[in-house]
Amino acid sequence: MLRTVVFILFGLLGLTPVQAQDAPMAVSQCQAIARAVPGATFASYIPSAPAPIVLAQGTDQADLAAREEVRITYVGHSTYFIESPGGVGIATDYSGVHRPSRLPDVVTMNKAHSTHFTLSPDAGIEEVLQGWSDVPGEKIRHNVVVGDAYIRNVTTDIRSWGGDFEKDGNSIFIFEIAGLCIGHLGHLHHELTESHYTEIGRLDVLMVPVDGGLTLGADSMSRVVERLRSSIILPMHRPGGLTSFIGMLAGTVDVSYASEPTIRVSIRTLPKRPTILVPQGM
Repeated sequence: MLRTVVFILFGLLGLTPVQAQDAPMAVSQCQAIARAVPGATFASYIPSAPAPIVLAQGTDQADLAAREEVRITYVGHSTYFIESPGGVGIATDYSGVHRPSRLPDVVTMNKAHSTHFTLSPDAGIEEVLQGWSDVPGEKIRHNVVVGDAYIRNVTTDIRSWGGDFEKDGNSIFIFEIAGLCIGHLGHLHHELTESHYTEIGRLDVLMVPVDGGLTLGADSMSRVVERLRSSIILPMHRPGGLTSFIGMLAGTVDVSYASEPTIRVSIRTLPKRPTILVPQGM
């Protein structure tokens, strides 16, 4: 369906598929400053009081909130289910074991362990985005628009079972939806470089593996989180590492526990102070 829409757009614009390959990719709003100012250091974006919006007749504030709201549900392990205002459903680190309430439109995967990917995703899933390349030495790149969601990735290295590092074997996936920048660190095995931070840009919501060492130790992971300065920090992977992770960030972040299975967030409702928000089921 997505490819059909793309070819229709090519026709409307008078482009052939070959010409379209040279067309500009989607522009990241979360990375815009990084492109303009190399080496920039990012702080969390906290919007000022929003400008008044003139509502169309028959539109109320509840309707407006629904148009801006992104819904995030913790499904299990490293799988979060993200639902855009336009109804696009995205499952992160999808293995098929932890399944959201409906079939996702998009799934992302990482290959460090079989609990983070599947070789047989459901045929009804529109986009299957793996965080590694099957071609040795190649870096996988995603720049995908599905409905009102724009998805890209930043690759990192992973440890092999023998203890060596496999270059670009993991991806940090970034979802730009309704003005929000949502990042999933995947199976991160090392601290990020300045180049990584520049590629990532701003992250308002950050999904972080907290396992005490299967990915990164709590001290190293806390440094990554402090540098990214996200407004909402969502833990995942293994609940056993949660206490140490929270302890490492004590005094620098607030801690809250979700009162409902689905977290609802918009650019207007981001907390003013970085907050670890522990989802139900974690």
